[in-house]
Amino acid sequence: SLLTGTLGSSVLILLAAAGICQLLGLGWGIFGSVVSGLVAGVIIGQATEYYTSDEYSPTRGIAEQTKMGSATTIIDGLAVGMFSAGIPVITIVFGIICSFGFAGGFTNMGMGLYGVGFAAVGMLATLGITLATDAYGPIADNAGGNAEMCGLGEEVRQRTDALDSLGNTTAATGKGFAIGSAALTAMALIAAYVEEIKIWVGRLSETSADKIFMGFTSDLAISKAGKAILASNAEIMDFVKNYDLHIMNPLLLCGIFIGAMMSFVFCAMTMKAVGRAAGAMVNEVRRQFKEIPGIMDGSGTPDYARCVEISTAGAQKEMLVPALLAIAVPVVTGLILGVPGVIGLLVGGLTSGFVLACMLNNAGGAWDNAKKYIEKGHLGGKGSDAHKAAVVGDTVGDPCKDTSGPSLNILIKLMSMVSIVFAPVIVKFSPVIQGWLGLIK
Repeated sequence: SLLTGTLGSSVLILLAAAGICQLLGLGWGIFGSVVSGLVAGVIIGQATEYYTSDEYSPTRGIAEQTKMGSATTIIDGLAVGMFSAGIPVITIVFGIICSFGFAGGFTNMGMGLYGVGFAAVGMLATLGITLATDAYGPIADNAGGNAEMCGLGEEVRQRTDALDSLGNTTAATGKGFAIGSAALTAMALIAAYVEEIKIWVGRLSETSADKIFMGFTSDLAISKAGKAILASNAEIMDFVKNYDLHIMNPLLLCGIFIGAMMSFVFCAMTMKAVGRAAGAMVNEVRRQFKEIPGIMDGSGTPDYARCVEISTAGAQKEMLVPALLAIAVPVVTGLILGVPGVIGLLVGGLTSGFVLACMLNNAGGAWDNAKKYIEKGHLGGKGSDAHKAAVVGDTVGDPCKDTSGPSLNILIKLMSMVSIVFAPVIVKFSPVIQGWLGLIK
């Protein structure tokens, strides 16, 4: 039924896109780009469901591994998560190539980037049903928690567990759409960064004494003399050549390494933040058990508000350093490594972040649903050794699918936007700093 809903909304979007392209004279190439994004979104959604639902072999395979202990459960879950990144990555690759080609990008790069942007629009056009199914997951999870705390019957808990199991899959699907759209738009955001560089190079060339800045000029006469390129007429490839934006440039390669590192460091910081917040919560629960009589037998009332306060304050405090890191690294990298370093940073962050996010999201969902599969009565059911191992896997998977995985989507977009905002600072001051460091002549 979820697939039917997604396909139904996709058909409506296709009809609307065809009508708009026809009325506005955008051409069928743009329509092809929209179709590329829609198809990519459907494929990513179905791949996510396959790897996270307990109806299919990957999650059931994790459940089988629980019979041998917690270690094999975690190992198999990691393997499933790594495998699950394959289909989304290949799908995004084909989506970018097809949307770029349909829009005429191999003859006009600007139109190709425009087409990639429309592919992202096509993928997110089904946002209504995708967002609804994504929101369904935490609603079902909280319903199960309420049933547990209220002491409702086993039948109620079985029903909420079934809903929660489906919710884990729908939540993973929603996260797949989110990170997929971020990957599709990343190429357009990098192009937007180059366009911002173009604007500020033109402005700085106007204020320089000889009207030339970084090989570009604001004076048409100088451009005709062959001394520089007219900034207002420069294309993306002119900046690619002038700034040496190729893999043999060590500044760009260093930026790629820094961007790839950022994804892992950011994930590590968010995971450790979850551990510290959980430790504070455990200490509070132990304190309440000691100081508030009757909690265990139900005659006393725990201080729920204090637990909520700890988790909320912990979440806000622990995200200060990761957020500042995501803002500072593009600026510092740009000032030291220049425009090539920033481009490399964005490319490295995108590639590593996208693959890592797919792995973490799907591994976490698969671990959770493997536990739910056992709780349905398979492999000994609740209380068995297999269930205990599955609980460990679920505990490991929660920060993966609920914290680190989704946060990478934000990291990719935030670094791109910070780079665009600070482009004038980098264009103006990076040549000076690089001159001090001896990186440029």
